[in-house]
Amino acid sequence: MNLDTFMWILARVSGLSASAALAISLLTGLALRSAVLDWLATNRAVRATHEFTALLWIPLGVLHVIFLLLDSNVRGTLRLIDLVVPFQAGFGSLALGLGSLSLDLFVLVAITGWLRRRINAVAWRWIHRLSYVACALVFLHALLGGSDFSSPQVSAITWSVAAVLAVLSLARVAWGRLSAGESRELRPEPRAELRSEPSREARTRR
Repeated sequence: MNLDTFMWILARVSGLSASAALAISLLTGLALRSAVLDWLATNRAVRATHEFTALLWIPLGVLHVIFLLLDSNVRGTLRLIDLVVPFQAGFGSLALGLGSLSLDLFVLVAITGWLRRRINAVAWRWIHRLSYVACALVFLHALLGGSDFSSPQVSAITWSVAAVLAVLSLARVAWGRLSAGESRELRPEPRAELRSEPSREARTRR
């Protein structure tokens, strides 16, 4: 195995991992705000998984791009600008363009997520919904540009996740969404102190 083949394998692994993290983030996000799954709305594990995977895809996506650029077979035809400006690559323009466009959308969603308190709530909500469009673009990017769909295991898992996302999205439209108050995280109970300090009245009596 030469270095280029090794970089190509790492690019595929990191790309699949980033796609898995995004899918889990979307699935848990739908679970938190869909009325049909209201029994999960206050589940701390689901919320923690959503928040963790919403950040996990970023380093995995960066690694996917770096490993592609380290592959000499790709580096000769893929420029840095092609990573952010879609449909300009010398080869696989459609597949790579969809990947670049999805990256742009996810970066926008991530940045506005960090600035949520400074953005109008309605505007933030519509920007956040672009993550569903970006996820669909990632699916098409992998379908058109990757060789992983030739694997029955990868193909079955990917199509299954896409089907579940579609069903949950339709269910959210049909049954509605929960408000932020209904899906807020449960507050942790205060920790019991080892030693209870004497009350002010008791100290006064002393």
